[in-house]
Amino acid sequence: MNNFILLALALVAGLVLGAIFFGGLWWTVRKGVSSKHPALWFLGSLLLRMSIALVGFYIVGRGDWERLVFSLLGFIVARFIVMRATRPPAEKQNSMAKEASHAP
Repeated sequence: MNNFILLALALVAGLVLGAIFFGGLWWTVRKGVSSKHPALWFLGSLLLRMSIALVGFYIVGRGDWERLVFSLLGFIVARFIVMRATRPPAEKQNSMAKEASHAP
């Protein structure tokens, strides 16, 4: 039972790490494209997000491959959650697809 709780906590920790990583990426893209210095935004964000993720995985894993696998699974699930949460509305997607369809 104790192992099950640790694996569940590792999964939740992976979800949090993934939300921070991919949510931060989404935020960086939105802020970086309108910035005067986008390279600084993207580089700084990359270093910060990678540092948080790597330290988080190191702390959660603690030498146990099962906890590391469950935290990675949570990280991947968080990616899909953030992708769905940050998706533009359907009518905006349709108009963007129509604009792109005129290209040869």
